Amino acid sequence: MTSASVQATHVDDLFPFFLRHAKQIFPVLECKDDLRQISDLRRPPNWYPEARAIQRKIIFHSGPTNSGKTYHAIQRYLSATSGVYCGPLKLLAHEIFEKSNAAGVPCDLVTGEERLTVEPEGKQATHVSCTVEMCNVATPYEVAVIDEIQMIRDPARGWAWTRALLGLCAEEVHLCGESAAIDLVTELLYTTGEEVEVQKYERLTPISVLDRALESLDNLRPGDCIVCFSKNDIYSVSRQIEIRGLESAVIYGSLPPGTKLAQARKFNDPNDPCKILVATDAIGMGLNLSIRRIIFYSLIKPSINEKGEKELEPITTSQALQIAGRAGRFSSHFKEGEVTTMHRDDLALLKEILNRPVDPIQAAGLHPTAEQIEMFAYHLPETTLSNLIDIFVDFAQVDGQYFVCNMDDFKFSAELIQHIPLSLRVRYVFCTAPINKKQPFVCSSLLQFARQYSRNEPLTFAWLRRYIKWPLLPPKNIKDLMDLEAVHDVFDLYLWLSYRFIDMFPDSSFVRSLQKELDVIIQEGVHNITKLIKISESHKLLNLEPSGSQSRLPGASKSPARRTRGTKTGNKAAEPPSPSDKELPLASRLVQQGLLTADMLKQLQKEWLTQRPEQGKEKVGTRRKKKDPNSD
Repeated sequence: MTSASVQATHVDDLFPFFLRHAKQIFPVLECKDDLRQISDLRRPPNWYPEARAIQRKIIFHSGPTNSGKTYHAIQRYLSATSGVYCGPLKLLAHEIFEKSNAAGVPCDLVTGEERLTVEPEGKQATHVSCTVEMCNVATPYEVAVIDEIQMIRDPARGWAWTRALLGLCAEEVHLCGESAAIDLVTELLYTTGEEVEVQKYERLTPISVLDRALESLDNLRPGDCIVCFSKNDIYSVSRQIEIRGLESAVIYGSLPPGTKLAQARKFNDPNDPCKILVATDAIGMGLNLSIRRIIFYSLIKPSINEKGEKELEPITTSQALQIAGRAGRFSSHFKEGEVTTMHRDDLALLKEILNRPVDPIQAAGLHPTAEQIEMFAYHLPETTLSNLIDIFVDFAQVDGQYFVCNMDDFKFSAELIQHIPLSLRVRYVFCTAPINKKQPFVCSSLLQFARQYSRNEPLTFAWLRRYIKWPLLPPKNIKDLMDLEAVHDVFDLYLWLSYRFIDMFPDSSFVRSLQKELDVIIQEGVHNITKLIKISESHKLLNLEPSGSQSRLPGASKSPARRTRGTKTGNKAAEPPSPSDKELPLASRLVQQGLLTADMLKQLQKEWLTQRPEQGKEKVGTRRKKKDPNSD
């Protein structure tokens, strides 16, 4: 190289070319200041100008389970000229809906899957009972009730309580929940210039922790409730109770609401021979149960941490108090409650957990809106929705009183339907649909619904009947029962989407009728659950471990803080294994997690490859092509 050329060339001359290349690879560099401004979540109270325009009166009803805190708030709600009740569960929203109308106070019902109006010609009633996600922050009310306010800390749903707390446009806002939320609520509302009046309540009936564990199911008494934290334990305990000639009711989270209520009525009926309840922590709220004694079959509950890892760790004080408080309720047959454990080694740990002070809640959840994601997409048009969420979370700015809620479920749905051509707003709505990602049929149904929508093909009642292969037969084993529960969830998904895309999901009334028929079939299956368990065992469809072996930590009584950690696939004993589990290829993350089957992934890949020409018309992102699940 000549000296002249060396003098004419310098490494800095490459910088413009490097910068242009970097911006192509990392488009965020071009607009990071705009993105940082869009994702600024440091002043949530300013998002609700209607609420800020009035001076609200805030009353916090604080107390343990069965203290009457919600009762007093509801009485004020019923006496108001207009009101809204915001509950954590559909069952609770239904309960207040029925109570209001029974008391002569016209009340509508609004949940994600259902709308019921009581006034003629569909006119809006003065009162509305809704799930907290569905509350309207633009409608003025005299009184608003936000139940279970401590769920403002929930990693996934906390944003809904934050939105209701800061945004409801009501003259009086009544909050019901644990005292652990008082300090945080007071701090949040201090920024709005609103003071919090705290009313504290004591438990209406006494409750005592026994000095002796149950140790054997032979020691069960009428009114006992055995609380398990896995379906396997539910099945095992129910089977052992049946062997002893006793009848039990069963309640767990994935059962339809109608089936839960039917099992609760069976257990509560003094004339019914069923005197024992076997349940998960689903009994913690939403059901009125006449329980004398709560028996913790285990104190170890599986959970997913912020890294997506499954952990086995002791239940928290808040969880233990919520469950234990179901014993000896004021409205039940038993005026005194008792709490104990199944195993002697767990009793000391239970007492320790119940005697610990509940840690104050430190932060409230927040969630990006559709508008914010759309603005991100405007600046990053070739980025997938899942990646947009990741970038938003990375750029989000929150102060110490807030946190950004876990978006893993949203991202799961976004990746599931990523290859389907949809507008961003429609894609966002599909991804917010509440689904159980552990149910392969529900996941594949979301995919199928999105595909039909993208083709502009309405999902009619006739189409849905063919899709689920209706009519369905009563379950013959546990796997059949779980399949029926999944179909019920698919009906819920259809109904949820029908209120967002009424033209494409036009037959909600017919689907609701079909869902009620299915609920009856599931109720029949749960009524005969011990027979289903027996058949499943005989056909090796269900592998029940010895009692408590998978739900108790070794040496738990010696080291309460000890826990076992693994990946999401590492500790699957909580669910009965599928016959095809051994055949699933480990190369695929979704199959590893048990969320989709190998056949479903093959079908997805095939559809993705055939739709690639269509994708060229829509900028769907810069993500790499997924690895062939069979490449390993």
